[in-house]
Amino acid sequence: MNAAPQTAAVQTAAPQAVTVIGLGSMGSALAAALLERGHPTTVWNRSPDKARPLVDRGARLAATPEEAVAASPLTIACVLDYDALRTILDPAGPALAGRTLVNLTSGSPEQAHAALAWAGALGADYLDGAIMTTPPGVGTGQMMFLYSGSLATLDAHRPALEALGEPVYLGTDPGLASLYDSALLGLMWSTLTGWLHGAALTGADGVKATDFTPLAIRWLSAVTGFMTTYASQVDAGHYPGDDATVDVQIATIDHLLHAAAGRGVDNALPELLKSTMERAKALGHGSDSYASVIEALRKPAGDA
Repeated sequence: MNAAPQTAAVQTAAPQAVTVIGLGSMGSALAAALLERGHPTTVWNRSPDKARPLVDRGARLAATPEEAVAASPLTIACVLDYDALRTILDPAGPALAGRTLVNLTSGSPEQAHAALAWAGALGADYLDGAIMTTPPGVGTGQMMFLYSGSLATLDAHRPALEALGEPVYLGTDPGLASLYDSALLGLMWSTLTGWLHGAALTGADGVKATDFTPLAIRWLSAVTGFMTTYASQVDAGHYPGDDATVDVQIATIDHLLHAAAGRGVDNALPELLKSTMERAKALGHGSDSYASVIEALRKPAGDA
C-alpha cells in the first residue's frame, strides 16, 4: 500500500515587533515603512501629536521611552543627535537590557564608538547606521542603509531592517557607517553643486536644465569609470599620467572659468578646484593623473 504523499508545511515567521524613537520626517518614514511591511510598530516622540498619522495606520503610541523600548526586541532611533539619543534613552536603560538598539541618528565615528560603549554598559546590543536617502526613499529596496558593528546583530534583525531599504554591512568598527555617510554626502554635495554650476552656465545661453541633465548623467557614467581606475592608484600611491595629467586639467579648467565669468556665473567652485590642482602640481604631481590631487587634500593648504 502506497503512503499518501507528504507535503512539507512552509512556515513563515511573523514580522518582528519594532519600536521607533523619534518621529521627525525621517523617523516617521521609518515607522511607516515598517507598518507597510506588517511589522507591529510602537512609536514614541517628544511631541505625541506627530504620531497621530502613524497611529491611524496601526502604530501603537507609547507614553514614555521606557514603555516604547520594552514593547519590542528591536528599537530603531532616529533623533536630532547623539546627545538627544542619550537624553531620551538613559531613563529607559533597564528596559534596553537584552534588547537591540539600532541607531540611525547622524553623527561622527567617534560618537558611534561612545554609543556602543554606552549601550553595552546597559546590556543592549548596538548597531550604528546611516540612511542614504531622503524620507520619500525609505522603504525602497535600492536605497542603501549603511550598518557597522556586530554582523550577528544585523543578521538577527535583517528582515525588519530590509523593510527600510537595502542593508549594507561595512564591518565591525561601529564608526564606519558614520564615516562612509560623511564621505558619501561630500560626494553628493560636490556632484550636485557641479551639476548646478553646469546648469547655470548652459542656462545663461538659454539651455534648459532638463536638456542639459541627460548629457550630464551620461557623462557621469564616464566619470565613474575614472573613479574605478583611480581607486587602485590612490591605494598604491602611484599616479601614472597616461590619460590626462594634472597640468592638462589646470589648463582645461581655465576654459570653464572664462566661460562662466563671461556669463556672470559664480566661479567659486571651479576656482577652488583649480587651486587644489595647483597645490597638487606644487607637490610635484603636475605630470601625474588627476588621482594625485588626493595628495593635496591629504596636506591641507597652509600645512608645512
